[in-house]
Amino acid sequence: MLHDNDVERALVVMAHPDDVDFGCAGTIALWTDAGVRVTYLIVSDGDAGGDERSLDGAHMAELRRNEQRKAAEILNVRDVRFLGYPDGRITPSFELRRDITRVIRQVRPQRMLIPSPDRDWSAIAPSHPDHLAVGEAAINAVYPDARNPHAHPELLADEGLGTWKVAEVWLAHGPSPDHYSDITGVVDRRMAALASHTSQIRDFTELDTAMRDWLAENAAKGGLPEGRLAEMFRVVDTA
Repeated sequence: MLHDNDVERALVVMAHPDDVDFGCAGTIALWTDAGVRVTYLIVSDGDAGGDERSLDGAHMAELRRNEQRKAAEILNVRDVRFLGYPDGRITPSFELRRDITRVIRQVRPQRMLIPSPDRDWSAIAPSHPDHLAVGEAAINAVYPDARNPHAHPELLADEGLGTWKVAEVWLAHGPSPDHYSDITGVVDRRMAALASHTSQIRDFTELDTAMRDWLAENAAKGGLPEGRLAEMFRVVDTA
């Protein structure tokens, strides 16, 4: 596994605004604190999310994009991109693979963080079909697409984007985690980022308690000392 000091750029690909902050914002804070330049690529605008029925899809999407940008600023992430795919209808299409490949070749990250394409049957909520689809498309963009000069030739011919090999990928919310990221020291910033998503959260006090309990359980599973908090990933060597 790469040390954070050996990573200059990281790309985080998620399905919806708020996915980063529910699942891995503490880890992102650790990376940016270490000097890693992080880019978010959010596949949908989240237009089908939230309970604010007075907003149509376009206005909900605008609201959620703004919430994600605010959350990113708290974690010192300055580059936030949206692909605008329809919320709730994402598939691991060739077009999505191309669009993720484009950003990989633009950003040229040494590390990526994506949803696991594998369903974890121990907890149904993280296995949203959009998450699984984005995970499948993203790992296929990492291998073979982004490094293959014959994949999506228009990216080179029309946009001048040459191939790029991502060294490692962190999978979130999947089965068989093998890395436990100790986020105890940055948990308040993590929760502040999550609190930015006001359209998605009814009772933040209740969520804060539940989230810290979950992070403590993760740390215990990873063998960390009592009182520590952790996010879980499976780290894959893709060099």
